[in-house]
Amino acid sequence: MSETGKDKGTRKSVTDQEALDFHAQGRPGKLEISPTKPMATQRDLSLAYSPGVAVPVKAIAADPSTAYDYTTRGNMVAVISNGTAILGLGNLGALASKPVMEGKAVLFKRFADVDAIDLEVDTENVDEFINCVRFLGPSFGGINLEDIKAPECFIIEQRLREIMDIPVFHDDQHGTAIIAAAGLINALTLTGRDFKTTKLVCNGAGAAAIACIELIKAMGFAPDNVILCDTKGVIYQGRTEGMNQWKSAHAAKTDKRTLEDAMDGADVVLGLSQKGALSEGMIRSMADRPIIFAMANPDPEITPEEVARIRDDAIMATGRSDYPNQVNNVLGFPYIFRGALDVRASTINDAMKIAAAEALASLAKEDVPDDVAAAYQGNRPRFGAEYIIPVPFDPRLISAIPMAVAKAAMETGVARKPIPDLEAYGRQLSARRDPIASTLQRIYERVRRQPKRIVFAEGEEVLMMRSAIAYANQGLGTALLLGREDRMRETAEREGIDLDRPGIQIVNARISKRIGAYTDYLYARLQRSGYLFRDAQRLINNDRNHFAASMVALGDADGMVTGLTRNYSTALEDVRRCIDPKPGHRVIGVSLALCRGRTVLVADTAVHDMPSSEELADIAEEAAGLAKRLGYVPRVAMLAYSTFGNPSGERSERVREAVNMLDKRRVDFEYDGEMAADVALNSRVMEQYPFCRLSGPANVLVMPAFHSASISTKMLQELGGATIIGPLLVGLDKSVQIVSMTAKDSDIVNMAAIAAHNAGA
Repeated sequence: MSETGKDKGTRKSVTDQEALDFHAQGRPGKLEISPTKPMATQRDLSLAYSPGVAVPVKAIAADPSTAYDYTTRGNMVAVISNGTAILGLGNLGALASKPVMEGKAVLFKRFADVDAIDLEVDTENVDEFINCVRFLGPSFGGINLEDIKAPECFIIEQRLREIMDIPVFHDDQHGTAIIAAAGLINALTLTGRDFKTTKLVCNGAGAAAIACIELIKAMGFAPDNVILCDTKGVIYQGRTEGMNQWKSAHAAKTDKRTLEDAMDGADVVLGLSQKGALSEGMIRSMADRPIIFAMANPDPEITPEEVARIRDDAIMATGRSDYPNQVNNVLGFPYIFRGALDVRASTINDAMKIAAAEALASLAKEDVPDDVAAAYQGNRPRFGAEYIIPVPFDPRLISAIPMAVAKAAMETGVARKPIPDLEAYGRQLSARRDPIASTLQRIYERVRRQPKRIVFAEGEEVLMMRSAIAYANQGLGTALLLGREDRMRETAEREGIDLDRPGIQIVNARISKRIGAYTDYLYARLQRSGYLFRDAQRLINNDRNHFAASMVALGDADGMVTGLTRNYSTALEDVRRCIDPKPGHRVIGVSLALCRGRTVLVADTAVHDMPSSEELADIAEEAAGLAKRLGYVPRVAMLAYSTFGNPSGERSERVREAVNMLDKRRVDFEYDGEMAADVALNSRVMEQYPFCRLSGPANVLVMPAFHSASISTKMLQELGGATIIGPLLVGLDKSVQIVSMTAKDSDIVNMAAIAAHNAGA
C-alpha cells in the first residue's frame, strides 16, 4: 500500500514548505536525462546522429528485436497516470500526479537501475487513455500504470495487456498484492497455518483488494475460505447492490452478511479500506494468533497499539514506515520490472508475481546485513512476528527478486531472451547498485573456483561471525572462526546465529593442539629481538592476531582477516611479527577508489609516512602488480603538486628520482611523473604534454606521502561520492587483510575474499 515517502510516518518528519523546497531547489523536479555515450568530438556526433544513426535504424527496420540491442528500450519503463486516484488524495487530475510519477521513476532508478519516464495522460475516458498508451509501445520495454481509479484501472490494464506485447503492470493492484502475499507467507509459517485451510477476510474491494484476493487464490488459498467485504458488507453470491464484475468474481457462498460476522473466527484479515474500519470487538473475535494486515494509508484500519491492548498474540503489518512490517510497494515494482526487462518478457503473469512474493518471503528469513540493521537504527531485525517483510534498503533485493521473476518468466514461456546462467545474472544484478560488487566480481568468481580457508581472527565478535557465515554461504571457502568456543556459542545463541552449518569451523585457541608449534615458530622469529620463550608463548595464548597469523604462516589456513578490535597500525604490527614481506617486495597499503564508473588504485594509504625515492619506486611496482592481479592493465602516475618540473621543489624531485629508478629497473608497465592529479586523470589535460608516456588516464596513483593519500581518498569519499575499498595490504609473504574498526559485515566479506584471492597469487 505504501511506497517510500508516501506514508504518514515519513510526513511527520518534514514540513509542507520543506517538501516544496525539495522539489523546487536547483533544477525543478526530480529527473534529468543524461547521455550514455560521449559527445565531445565531431566523430562522436557523427556516430550518435547523422550519418551513423542510420545504421541501427536500418537494422531495427529489418529485425525489430534489435531495438533492444541498439536503443534504451530494454531498460526503459513508462510510468503512466491520469491522476484519478493520486495516493490517498483522490482525483486531482493528470498534471497534479506528475510529482508522484516523477518520484516513481526515481525509485525505479534508485533501487533497480531501471530508466523510467513519467507520462501524464489528461483524460478520464478509458478508450482515449488506452489508445494513447498502446501507440507508445515501441518506445518502452514495459508500462507501469499508477494512480488510476477503479473500476477503470481494471479495464485499462486488461485491454492493454491484450493488445501490447510488453509487460503492463498496474502497481496499485499487483505491487500491494505481491508484498502482502510475501508477508502472509511468513505470518502463516510463524502461526503454523497453511494456504489450504486458513480463513481470510479482506475488507475493501478496490483495485488493491481485488488483486490481493486474486493472487492469494492463485497461490493456493481455498476460495471457500476467503470472504471479501466492502462498505455494504460481505460480497456474497446473489448480492446485487453495489456490485460489478470484479466483485462478483469473488462473491462467497456464505450466510454472513456483515464485516463483524465475517471476522468472527477468521485467521487473517487484510485491510485495504479506511481508518477505523476494524474495531476492537472484531479483533477480539478472531481466531488464536490472528494475522492482521491493516494497510490503509495514511492511517490504518486499526493501529498496532490498539490491537496490543486487547491481544498479545497477533502478527501485524501496516502501510506505515513507523511500524514494523511495512507493506511497501517499492519492495516489488522496481525488481519485478528488472527481471521482466532482462528476459524481454511479453507480460508479467501470475507465476512471476508468485515468484516475487516467495523470494521476498525467503529473504526475510535470512540473517540480515549491516545495511538493514542501520535502517532499524542499529537494532538488527530477526525473522519473527515483527519482521516478516524485508525493508526497502536491503541490498539483497536487487538480486533475489529479479532472479526469481526472470526464472518464472522463462519457465512459463513468456521470456523472449532466456538467461542461460542465473547465478552469473545474480552477480550482475548486484553490480548494478553496488560499485564494489562490480569491481570485485572477478575476484569472487576466481575464489569460487578455488575456495580458500580464511581465518576470521576476531571470531568472538558478532560481526565476524556474521561475516564468516556470509563468506561460507557465498561459496568462497571455509571460514575458520578463532576464539573461545563457549563464548562464541553463547553469543551466537543470543544473536540468533547458526554456527553449525557447512563451511564454518570453530578454532578454539585455548585447546588447540597446534599451540606448541605456533609458539616454537614465533619464538624462533623473535628470540633475537628481545623476546623470551614465555613472551612468545603469551602472545600465542592470549593474542588472536598472533595465533591467526601463525596459522597462516604454517599453512593451517590460506589467509586471514582482522582489524575490528584494534587500529590498523597495531594489527599490522602484530601480523608482521609472524609474517615477513614477500622476498623482493615491499609491504604497502592500496585503496581502491570507485567513482563515476571509474576504478583507481591509490598507494600508499597505510604504511609509509614520507616515502623516499626508492620507496616510491617500490610502491609503484607493488601497486601495479596488484592492478594486474585485479584484472587491470596498469597505467601508473607518480603524483606531486607539480607537473614535469613546474613548479620545482624538493618533494617533486623525489618523485622524479623514483621515475628514474623505474627506468633503470625496466618495469613492464606504463608509468610517468611527476604530475598533478588533473593531468593524471584527465585525457584532455594530459594532451598538453605530448611527451607523457601514459597512453591514457592513469588507473594507479602513487601518492608522494601518506598524508596526501589519506586526505585525497577521504575527500573523494565525502565530496565526490566515491566508494573506497581498503586499504588492501600488499607485499606480505602470506595473505592477510586488515579491516577498519568501523567496518560493516559486507566490508569484512570483501576483504576476506581478497585475502582468499591473493592466497592463490
